[in-house]
Amino acid sequence: MHDLQVKRALISAYNKEGLDKICQRLHQLQVEIYSTGGTQQYIQQLHIPCHSIETLTGYPSILGGRVKTLHPAVFGGILARRNHPEDKQQIKDYDLTLFDLVIVDLYPFEETASSTQDESAIIEKIDIGGVSLIRAAAKNFNDVAVVASRQEYDQLLQWLTDQQGIIRYEQRKWLAARAFAHCTHYDLAITHYFEQFIDTGIFFAEASPSLVLRYGENPHQPARFFGNLHALFDQLHGKALSYNNLVDIHAACGLIAEFHETTFAIIKHTNACGVASRDTIFEAWKAALQGDPESAFGGILITNTPIDETTAASINEIFFEVCIAPEFTPGALDMLSKKKNRILLKQKAAIVSTTSFKTVLNGILQQEPDQINFQSWHEVTRPLTSEEKTDLIFANLVCKHLKSNAIALVKNKQLIGKGCGQTSRVDALRQAIEKAHQSGFDLHGAVMASDAFFPFDDCVRLAHQAGITAVIQPGGSIRDEDSIRFCKEHQMGMVITGTRHFLH
Repeated sequence: MHDLQVKRALISAYNKEGLDKICQRLHQLQVEIYSTGGTQQYIQQLHIPCHSIETLTGYPSILGGRVKTLHPAVFGGILARRNHPEDKQQIKDYDLTLFDLVIVDLYPFEETASSTQDESAIIEKIDIGGVSLIRAAAKNFNDVAVVASRQEYDQLLQWLTDQQGIIRYEQRKWLAARAFAHCTHYDLAITHYFEQFIDTGIFFAEASPSLVLRYGENPHQPARFFGNLHALFDQLHGKALSYNNLVDIHAACGLIAEFHETTFAIIKHTNACGVASRDTIFEAWKAALQGDPESAFGGILITNTPIDETTAASINEIFFEVCIAPEFTPGALDMLSKKKNRILLKQKAAIVSTTSFKTVLNGILQQEPDQINFQSWHEVTRPLTSEEKTDLIFANLVCKHLKSNAIALVKNKQLIGKGCGQTSRVDALRQAIEKAHQSGFDLHGAVMASDAFFPFDDCVRLAHQAGITAVIQPGGSIRDEDSIRFCKEHQMGMVITGTRHFLH
């Protein structure tokens, strides 16, 4: 666990950004530098002496640059253990040139794969020698310091400056860990590229960078977020996002993405407590809040339409955690920013996910996201009115985003009652009816959506008693006919979609 005085460095960088300060500091410390091709030319243009790696290997860069550093003279000088008796002897026998510092910037595979469909260009940006140099130096961190990313340049420069060219054991170990993580990220990007052509059947998941959160679902649970929030949102105001904020924001974004006309939604513990579509943002907000004003306290607000000053003035009257919109007018932003902890997010991009994961037991479940409303539309009792059809489609979309067992009651494109997370479907309906009455709604003429089939006709009976005129459900129960018969006898509309929307 000794300190390492850097005397000789190997540098191979595709992107030279930020490298000048490192090289200048190494030169000031009288560190001998070796490099390859373009990197050597770059260093020499800084008027810093630099040896060609070819002076060690005796080979030029061959095969179009595919082979430059893959040689025992290079890797021996990186992997040699300085205090290992046999290694020390072989260092002498083969006259190995030892490296104390290895700096690599890999070919930009991800950038190339995302910017072109040219397979040959993409394949050529799979780095071989660079990854090998990184892994070799990281493995031998006891005797070598490795820098595998420009993200570590500032830290390296600080150590080289503050410690006069010395890199301590703990620092080298930290750099090695970062190096292996960088290689993993690089290899996963390559794997994901090839997975579009073949299903490997192997679980690969990686996201970066990570964000340390204040805590998890509860204060005693440490937590992190892995991902790039800045790609999706600009945080315009407020405190740092919490674990629960992120979970609710995910649910909110998934729900609002279902709607194309002006819509406002209020989320509480991942469930919608208010959703409405209207001609204006102000009307949509007022209708969403009316759906369950009690539950809206401390909720997540989201809309697909810019928030104006009039709407902001009304929003400003309640307590909320987060407000998300594609834009805030200057007056609205100023008004909503009066309270320092309120989180205001400008959503820059839709949440697009092709796969969802959940940890269970000692493994991981993987599935495709639920991205459809219904697969078929069978009106099995009587013809529906155009208003009923519109409300049933709306209700089914909302119900899809409620925790099972779930029921959504809708009238005039407004969620007026919901039951979710119940252990029986009829209990979910009872909860939805009670919520609607609690908020002062008249259920006569409303419609009902169920996330799964009705095992008995008790739900449609209770819905009829409440004044509901039409229902939408996936069907599939061995007793479907009982519910259909009751609806026919009482002139209730029923749509069977063939699409279940369980959400756990």
